Amino acid sequence: MALSTSALARLEAGLDEICSSPAWAKLVRTAGPWADSDAVHAANAAAMARLSAADLADAMAGHARIGQPKAGDATSEREQSGVRAADHALLDELAQANADYEAKFGHVFLICATGRTAEMMLGALRERYGNDAATERETVRGELLKINDIRIDRLLTEN
Repeated sequence: MALSTSALARLEAGLDEICSSPAWAKLVRTAGPWADSDAVHAANAAAMARLSAADLADAMAGHARIGQPKAGDATSEREQSGVRAADHALLDELAQANADYEAKFGHVFLICATGRTAEMMLGALRERYGNDAATERETVRGELLKINDIRIDRLLTEN
């Protein structure tokens, strides 16, 4: 489906909010104008594939720790809604696992949290803790791609 003028304008204005990597936003902008949502998603995938380790760090810097959505940030709270029902003991486990992960990898644990419970995210965090740095960097790249796709769709369908 072709993108409306208003959807294109929202997308252009919102690229920096979709992903906090300036390199990503520049690459996606360069791919425009986009004929349809498939073209935007293709631009996202192409841009994600080209990001350096430093660009990925920029992208991760815009994300809250899993289990600690940014207060007042509707996007963070919506994406991490799966932690709302978690009890304090589980949130404490998640906080400790996050701290261990950050000490090992030097950045926040990043996962597409949409539709996942706190238990699911903790399980993924523990599983990915065993990755080496290069494997984890590529896993993060894939998770960012999913997050960006969800954010793109949301922006394109807003009224």
